[in-house]
Amino acid sequence: MPISTLSVASAVTPTVIETYFSHFLNRAPLRQKPTAHISYHEGLRLIRQFLTYAAQHTVEDIQAFTAQWVPSPSWVRLDEIAIPLPHLGRAASLLQHQLGHHGLDKIGGSQWWQWRRPETPLKAEWIEMKTDYNERMRTQDPGQRILLYIHGGAYYFGSVDEHRYQMQRHARKLKARVFAPRYRLAPQFPFPCGLMDCLAAYLTLLEGFAPSRILLAGDSAGGGMVLSLLVVLRDQGVPLPAGAILLSPWVDLTHSFPSVAGDGEEDYIPASGFHHRPSMAWPPPTSEDMRDLAKGAVEGLVEKEKRGIHAHDRERGHRISEHEKKEEVEEQEAVQGFSVNQKVGHRKQGDRTDNPPSRETRTQGPGADLSIELDGQLIEIIDQIQMYTTNQLLSHPLVSPVLQTTLGGLPPLLIQTGGGELLRDEQVYLAHKAANPTAYPPSDDFLDEHDPHRELLNKYPPTDVQLQVWDDLCHVPHTLSFTRPAKYMYRSVAQFGAWALAHAQKRNVEIVADDDVSIISTDSRSESPTPASSTTDLKAKKEPVKEPEAVAVADVSIKALTNATADGTVGRAGDPLPPFKDHMIRQRVDRHGRTYPLPLPAEIPTLHLDPASIGSIKPGPVRKWIARKKEWDTRFAKEKRAVQKKRAKEMEKGYDGFGAGEVPPPTALAGRRTKGMEKEVRRKGKSWGLAMWSGWGSKHDESTLERLEKKSRITVVNVGPGGEATSLQKSDRIIAREADRIKAEGDAEGGILGHRTSDVNGSHTTPVPLPSRPRTASTLLPEESEFTATATATATATSAPASASASPPLTPANGTSAPLPPPGEKVAGTENTFLAPSSSRPHNGSVAYPFKLRSPIYNASTATLDSLAQTEVVSPMVDGDGEGAGAKVVEDGVVRDADEGGRPRLETFVTAREGL
Repeated sequence: MPISTLSVASAVTPTVIETYFSHFLNRAPLRQKPTAHISYHEGLRLIRQFLTYAAQHTVEDIQAFTAQWVPSPSWVRLDEIAIPLPHLGRAASLLQHQLGHHGLDKIGGSQWWQWRRPETPLKAEWIEMKTDYNERMRTQDPGQRILLYIHGGAYYFGSVDEHRYQMQRHARKLKARVFAPRYRLAPQFPFPCGLMDCLAAYLTLLEGFAPSRILLAGDSAGGGMVLSLLVVLRDQGVPLPAGAILLSPWVDLTHSFPSVAGDGEEDYIPASGFHHRPSMAWPPPTSEDMRDLAKGAVEGLVEKEKRGIHAHDRERGHRISEHEKKEEVEEQEAVQGFSVNQKVGHRKQGDRTDNPPSRETRTQGPGADLSIELDGQLIEIIDQIQMYTTNQLLSHPLVSPVLQTTLGGLPPLLIQTGGGELLRDEQVYLAHKAANPTAYPPSDDFLDEHDPHRELLNKYPPTDVQLQVWDDLCHVPHTLSFTRPAKYMYRSVAQFGAWALAHAQKRNVEIVADDDVSIISTDSRSESPTPASSTTDLKAKKEPVKEPEAVAVADVSIKALTNATADGTVGRAGDPLPPFKDHMIRQRVDRHGRTYPLPLPAEIPTLHLDPASIGSIKPGPVRKWIARKKEWDTRFAKEKRAVQKKRAKEMEKGYDGFGAGEVPPPTALAGRRTKGMEKEVRRKGKSWGLAMWSGWGSKHDESTLERLEKKSRITVVNVGPGGEATSLQKSDRIIAREADRIKAEGDAEGGILGHRTSDVNGSHTTPVPLPSRPRTASTLLPEESEFTATATATATATSAPASASASPPLTPANGTSAPLPPPGEKVAGTENTFLAPSSSRPHNGSVAYPFKLRSPIYNASTATLDSLAQTEVVSPMVDGDGEGAGAKVVEDGVVRDADEGGRPRLETFVTAREGL
């Protein structure tokens, strides 16, 4: 039965009900954990149960379910475009240069991975808030902030539709346009198909936007894809984006780091890996099947049929020969996906592999199976274990980018990881390797293959990295966007994105600050603080690291290594970025968003692993994989063997090839093409289940928008190029004016906001200006300052009008006396008196008066009945000298002097010094 909304609901509802009651009946173990929040607890268990249920279905079933159309909220605008063919061609060319001849030989050629299903072009979706879209259309602005987002899903499931509720949150927080490619998924389109598609999507953006306007982001497998994409761009000389955001990136497909050997109690990722009901897509023919077919041994198919007959005879009590017994063992191994050699160390020449037994075998080498010694037995894995690529390519640096020779020379990175997720250690290692490339090189054997002359290792400077490790959180907590920890994570993403854009553009970038209207913020203020110490023994950090397996058993958490207490917080998630130290900002964050310092690198065992052990399979993950594999192979043995035989017979008949030297991997749909092959494109249906999940995830955004609409003034955070940030309160009118000014500045830059073209090597870009509109004095004014400025760290607002000296002369640039559009607001009760938005001095459109108004908003002329109706009398305040300052009123969130009747006091004019 295919996966449907009804079947999923039936599968997860008992878990939801059980979690609800257990949460309130057994709360002691949940204290000081993210699961103390019912929303997080329910969300975590729901995703875990869904993945368990999905494993009982085929890969095609879960792909179809997660790719269904999901409606978007009314406040989100969507536009879908097709990626032009020239960009696909250039992406393929860049990848060919990056892989080189040796790499192309390992992946099976240079053409098969460029093939797509007929009439299925690569498409991408623009996701944007409608308010931001309308503002852009009014100013003819193509976009100042572009976020290329690559969704996760272990490279084989998920879609833009499924992840859109997360992307629209990023778009809202950063006021950005999100560009999400619908890249091809494994196992039908294995590595490097998806990487080529994402590279083509980035090249498409470069045609219309400057690199300084672009950010890259991705979660899980999408985060790993972003990192590989950045390496290709760096090495091939393509302009790099302003920054990249990696959310729980999957960067080691060999599972060689200690945390993967954990039990995953705080995570929803299956600790034993992803397993599915057999189908034509998965699993592929085994390595033995491939060897038999490569030798032209068609008779092998008949022999394997006989082995099945022998097994049937044995069940009925018939005697079988020793040769038949051997065949039966081989048949069992073909089904279970691995073989066991009892005589470790006594293998003879001519066995399936001539490699000497070893405890760990690096996952590279043409035609070799993965092998590892467990309990005195040599286990050889003949089944493909990851859907993204073959076993021989798992340690390729573009598949597992943590194995890159160097991660220096990249744009600034934000890496967010959950402290309770299985992939935590590889992400922590990744962050430190990027910031200090020479301190974390690959093994000598790996360098001999990928950098024999040691040219890359010292070629690039360190990369600036902000690393955030969130206490006890699961993999990609952003998925649970309706929870409190996720809110702080999105806020941190927006803050980093604004900083990276401001740093690249050398100008201030504003983001919306919605903490004062967030329901989650209001509810979370009553939460109890985190405990002063962890229950894990701190002495673990001093234990020597001898073997990765020993560290895996200890499973030392990042939180256990931190000596800071609740009183030792250093800030809050979403605060302005602190200074980088040794190219890093290293933060531990609790579920309330409070930040603490991470321990020194010397105190984190993960950072002291033997480089030779990274990229090699380990006993812990292999044991869990084998245990689940036996269970699945027993349950679906008949179906698996039937699929294997069908695939093998198809291969024996032959497919349409791509020419000499082209050997697609066994899972690749490109390798299964036949004449008259029917299109395997399913009609895209609508998923009510995903729609409900998306609605749940979007509920917080919707309520926040409703509250923002009711406010006459909104709060934004102004992030500067140096990381400084100021909280501003602005009216919609002022924001609209600033949009005009920004557009004018963009036009003046000669095409930075316009279309761009690049040469074939990507070594330079040529700006092509967009049509610009006539500029007026109002569009050329510097940043308007009708706002209330405060430091982000404070909660109060103080008036801070800008000086009048910031305003340019209000005369035409050509020196004529032609009238100019009067900038600013018209003063009520006058005909030609205006209030300049950048000064408290009124003017008549060409000449500023020699005095200024004490209040930049309300004064003797501008106080009206309408404005008085918006005021609220508050209790008398005390001035700085301790004396009563009289009654006050709150006008649009700003406290002002009031008379005895509760009205704003009439302001007097004060003489302004010349030059102000």
